[in-house]
Amino acid sequence: MMLRIENLHVHYGSAEALRGVDLEIPAGVTIALVGANGAGKSTLLKAVMGLIRTSQGRILLEGKDVTGTTPLRMVRNGLALSPEGREMFGDLTVRENLRLGALSSGLPENTVAERILDVCERFPRLAERLGQRASTMSGGEQQMVAMGRALMAKPKLLLLDEPSLGLAPLVTDEIFAIIHQLTRSGTTILLVEQNAARALSASTYAYLLANGRIVEKGPSSALLTDPNLRRAFLGAASEQNPAASRLGAAGLTNIRLEKQDMSHLTFMPAFASVDELSAHQLKGLQWTVEHAYQGSSFYREILDLAGMTPAHIKSLDDLKLLPMTSTDDLRDGYPFPLRAVPFEQIVRIHASSGTTGKRKVLAYTQKDLDDWIHFFARCYETAGVTPLDRVQIAVGYGIWTAGMGFQLGAEKLGAMSVPAGPGNIDMQIQFLLDFQSTVFCSTASMALLMAEEIHHRGIADKINVQKIIYGSERSSNSMRQKISELFGGAELFDITGLTELYGPGTGIECSQHDCIHYWGDYYLVEIIDPETLELLPDGEWGEMVVTTLCKEAAPLIRYRTRDITRIIPGPCRCGSLLPRHSRIKGRSDDTFKFRGVNIYPSSIDTLLSNIPGLGSEFQVHLSRDEKNGRDHMHLIVERGQGVDPGRIPELTHEMLHQFKKQLLVTPEMQLVDYGHLPRSERKSQRIFDNRLGDDVV
Repeated sequence: MMLRIENLHVHYGSAEALRGVDLEIPAGVTIALVGANGAGKSTLLKAVMGLIRTSQGRILLEGKDVTGTTPLRMVRNGLALSPEGREMFGDLTVRENLRLGALSSGLPENTVAERILDVCERFPRLAERLGQRASTMSGGEQQMVAMGRALMAKPKLLLLDEPSLGLAPLVTDEIFAIIHQLTRSGTTILLVEQNAARALSASTYAYLLANGRIVEKGPSSALLTDPNLRRAFLGAASEQNPAASRLGAAGLTNIRLEKQDMSHLTFMPAFASVDELSAHQLKGLQWTVEHAYQGSSFYREILDLAGMTPAHIKSLDDLKLLPMTSTDDLRDGYPFPLRAVPFEQIVRIHASSGTTGKRKVLAYTQKDLDDWIHFFARCYETAGVTPLDRVQIAVGYGIWTAGMGFQLGAEKLGAMSVPAGPGNIDMQIQFLLDFQSTVFCSTASMALLMAEEIHHRGIADKINVQKIIYGSERSSNSMRQKISELFGGAELFDITGLTELYGPGTGIECSQHDCIHYWGDYYLVEIIDPETLELLPDGEWGEMVVTTLCKEAAPLIRYRTRDITRIIPGPCRCGSLLPRHSRIKGRSDDTFKFRGVNIYPSSIDTLLSNIPGLGSEFQVHLSRDEKNGRDHMHLIVERGQGVDPGRIPELTHEMLHQFKKQLLVTPEMQLVDYGHLPRSERKSQRIFDNRLGDDVV
């Protein structure tokens, strides 16, 4: 604990300004102290710094009682104050004002000069004005000088008193962006601020001070969105009359008022037990089989062939009696496979990416979309995302499901969406800096690429990403650790999903980070041996098979996903009743994802067979450049038997053209002699994925 205040009382003559204040500040976080004018906020800071005498109570700094210590000694103990009103020496230059911040430390001249350079790196605008008199600067620039002066002492604890006082909104944005950066760099801050919305948004934990007493405390996000707190302590401000807040111009109404109701929203199911969930699942399974049998000619045909009717489903154990379906069924039914509703009920279609010929296309009713958005918001809720977060979405938009799912789920939760789309690293970095995004959503490889770039530019302490939600491809533990470290300690959450099963958002890892909770109220999961198709017991690795429980337009019955995972039995330590499986370990086929595109070996085979002069054998070698996080594909292809080596440039050019046109990727090509690649009486290994150095669990 950096600072602990116990039963603190302060008097001005006979008037009591602080009445039994208790407050704790852990190291490395920002704590906000909010309240109206006259509540006692500045008095508390002055008491901590030793600028005024306390009447009763104790102040402990890192466990040591420092009550009554002089201001000079408090500075040498590691405290620094940026005072209300900035209190510049107007006739002194910026450099001279900054030097005053290090005066009490008795530092050598070269160290003082180094610290001035550090401050200028933090506040680039001051670097151009070191010789300018402080009185000629704007209010925002003077505030930067005041904060820089406090930082000159390299404090363990920085006390900021009303840093936004009298500043224009845009300048306030800049000041609070710097406060976020200081927090990210590990500086401990006690922030006193009348602008409650700003203070609560910039802090982890907060205390509400009224009439010299702490009247409320808790996580800042909870205090900011709690409607009862607003009514009890902050007044009845509205969009039409924001001044009605008892904090006056405190700015709490900067937050959209309709978001307040979201503080009590939950997207989690209300099941009280596993038995209740099972009963719900049985009803859903019975509905799905009946719906598919009555609405889909495809399902009626395969159920009749299996000798099954909806009436046969009496328990969840009867699921194993139903026939399985696969990707081939989707392609054979193109363009509206598995359709079980009239066309007039279909409001949208999505498709998978990266295949040639017939794509996997799925249709959605409005209820399908509503369900998808609901449980995507549940994913965000599971990851701890709140309406106060800013979610930067760096995944693809268009016919595929990713971008739209991430965006609509975030907006359903009430968070701010930044729909950046994939790629364009410079723009992504600029958005992280300018918008101070707190959540970053992407593929694992995109997250690694961004992490490397953030590290290369040295801006980890200037961004505010606290959570990374990624999916679409495998990631090892070491890769996850590297992404987290280079993002400045962000928490990672692996999100699952596939186009056939709504899209992304069908499950996500919880705060325990040892499993994926999947939404068992929307679909069932079985694990089978991909060779024998026999069911495997919980805990054994195999192929995931899914059955939807309420999907209308294109229900799935025992659909083979080809994803390799295992059911994790028993309750989770996070307390959720929802079932769980391990993070996806691989595929039971050779499908792989390269730079966000699903690629099937059969697609490569088809593409190469249509280029005269090429043989039928090929190998794909996938690797990852650890320096920049980019994936590389090396394609080795045999020339046709008897084909002249002089045609290599022509054939290579045609292959590159077709790969870019049909598969949207550009591999490194290598043409070799006919018979160069190995043959086997068994299935030849054609895909060599060397991007992951360790396991996913």
